[in-house]
Amino acid sequence: MGKSAQYRAMRIFIYFYTFVFLHPSSACHYHGSIFICQGRDVEQISQEIQKNATEIRIVYTKIMVLTDGAFSGFEELTNIEISENYDLKSIEANVFSNNPQLQEIRIEKANSLEHIDQNAFWNLPMLKYLFIYNTGIHIIPAVSRIQSLEIVFLDIQDNINIKKISKNSFSGMSNECVRLWLVQNDIEEIENHAFNGTNLHELVLSGNQKLKTLPDLVFHGASGPEVLDISKTHISSLPSHGLERIKKLIANHAYNMKKLPPLEKLSDLIEANLTYPSHCCAFENWKKQKSTDLHPFCNKSSFFLKGNSNSFNKRSAQMDYQMSSDLSFEHDDFDYYFCFDVQNVMCFPKPDEFNPCEDIMGYDFLRILMWCISILAIGGNAIVLIILITSKSKFNVPKFLMCNLAFADFCMGIYLLLIASVDIKTKSQYYNYAIEWQTGAGCHAAGFFTVFASELSVYTLTAITLERWHTITYAMQLQRKVRLRHAFIIMISGWTFAFVVALLPIIGISSYMKVSICLPMDIESLPSQAYIIFLLVLNVLAFIAICICYAHIYITVRNPDIVSSHSDTKTAVRMAVLIFTNFLCTAPISFFAISASLKVPLITVSNSKILLVLFYPINSCANPFLYAFFTKAFRKDFYILMSKLGCCKSQALSMRTETSSSILSSRNGHYTPGQKNSSASVYTLVTLNHQN
Repeated sequence: MGKSAQYRAMRIFIYFYTFVFLHPSSACHYHGSIFICQGRDVEQISQEIQKNATEIRIVYTKIMVLTDGAFSGFEELTNIEISENYDLKSIEANVFSNNPQLQEIRIEKANSLEHIDQNAFWNLPMLKYLFIYNTGIHIIPAVSRIQSLEIVFLDIQDNINIKKISKNSFSGMSNECVRLWLVQNDIEEIENHAFNGTNLHELVLSGNQKLKTLPDLVFHGASGPEVLDISKTHISSLPSHGLERIKKLIANHAYNMKKLPPLEKLSDLIEANLTYPSHCCAFENWKKQKSTDLHPFCNKSSFFLKGNSNSFNKRSAQMDYQMSSDLSFEHDDFDYYFCFDVQNVMCFPKPDEFNPCEDIMGYDFLRILMWCISILAIGGNAIVLIILITSKSKFNVPKFLMCNLAFADFCMGIYLLLIASVDIKTKSQYYNYAIEWQTGAGCHAAGFFTVFASELSVYTLTAITLERWHTITYAMQLQRKVRLRHAFIIMISGWTFAFVVALLPIIGISSYMKVSICLPMDIESLPSQAYIIFLLVLNVLAFIAICICYAHIYITVRNPDIVSSHSDTKTAVRMAVLIFTNFLCTAPISFFAISASLKVPLITVSNSKILLVLFYPINSCANPFLYAFFTKAFRKDFYILMSKLGCCKSQALSMRTETSSSILSSRNGHYTPGQKNSSASVYTLVTLNHQN
């Protein structure tokens, strides 16, 4: 239970004891120097209040209007409480005026109260606390004529009809500092100069969920605030002026404030309690630079600080004494001592293991590699798609499957390019973009691309392997040959599966928002953990299936009783090289991802970025070369296409001549009949010696 709740509970007990046991009747009466009107039978103050009254309580009455001067001119009055008067509609002028000892005014639980006269509060030099809670007022009461000589705490809460705070609303309230709690008042707008003329110590705006902006000049003319609380509001940014004196900033559950102002404007900040952990990274980086900017002499010489630190420490006590006894000392040494006096900002919540204080790509070499790999993946796979689609040779099953694989790898390149681009844009200031990026459409799109591409790639590789296994195993059974329509149905299933699993984190099963690289690393809930484990286990099973298929292919090729073509044998070997290369590249990812999904992480998110760049996208870069660029058939189609554009005509002619010779040899019986059944295999992988 908070202090305010304890305080209210204590007051309720006092009321209950006083009014039930001491004064069972409902009326206006005195209890010592305390004047009390209580009960629903009271419709007006029925007797004159004595001038020596120290406290006035108007509780649970049917009074509708507090008339002009009702509580004015009491020399010893210190407290006024008006509570649970649900019929009270108006407080007229001078009701709380000319009370030299009045320290506290409480107006609460008066839902019908819509009008407080602008001259109701006047000449209250000792006022310390003004509390207005749960009323129907539409504007902040005029407090400019209070003219208190004390520190004033103005607490205005749960007045849901207050929509606007006008300029100069609090000017003249106190000659000392002011604490303003404007909590849960449904405030939508605060004008420029709203706090003009105040020495503003604390400003609490929490709970005003319709408040979206603080204008740039809202603190113009005010000194302060030193404490600013915008928790549970929709404020998206802090004003550009007036932040220099803030020592404590509170912005809990302020989800729209995704960027901090320039840190130089928060020069006095000591403590920050924010919504997003990434914002605390700003202060981690800032404190390293602040020592050189704290004082103009700090930039004068670094030699003194570093080279003479021992002698400096010996003299520090003497300088402290000299400073206290003679403020006009002329030793510049103290200016250098001041450079060490750096106040670190206490910031909460601290960055977690998923969002360390670093850029998206934590290392420069990763940043360079990321760009190279993304360009290679996009360019290489785009060329493969163009060549395969525009080729005039027969569009067979292997070509179709290769097109799907190239598209999947192209999507992976898009993901890498997105991450690399955002990394460059946010370099050294990612803390200010982290929330906007990770919660925005860009990160969701990047995450969707990478999961879709990864799963479609694994699925297609498995389909290619199974197609090769089926073709070689049933080489002499033409009726069992995989047709293009069969491959089309298989890949429709693969696309559907990849699309669904990539969509799940967007609709709440795991999340792409957990880390800056937009991978689904959220395993907090059981469905999220099951989702990650399912994908990883499925990929491992795909690898096992591929291994089994190639083992069977090898046995089939070595079996002299089973007829298979020489072309299919070479295809099996080449495909094995590709598949094993791809899965060896992804093995580290699978190993560390499975351990992390079981909540036993073996590496940090920072280190996982190394795996992301060095291993995760290697397949997308290697596949265009292993599948296409290193094969004679692909090079033929490439040169033919280029010759139509006016390039590489001699190479195209050479390729046509070589192909014609191969066909002639085939007609002369140099190839076995089985080869014709598998002629599509010519569009396969690089030969082991890469000498095609």
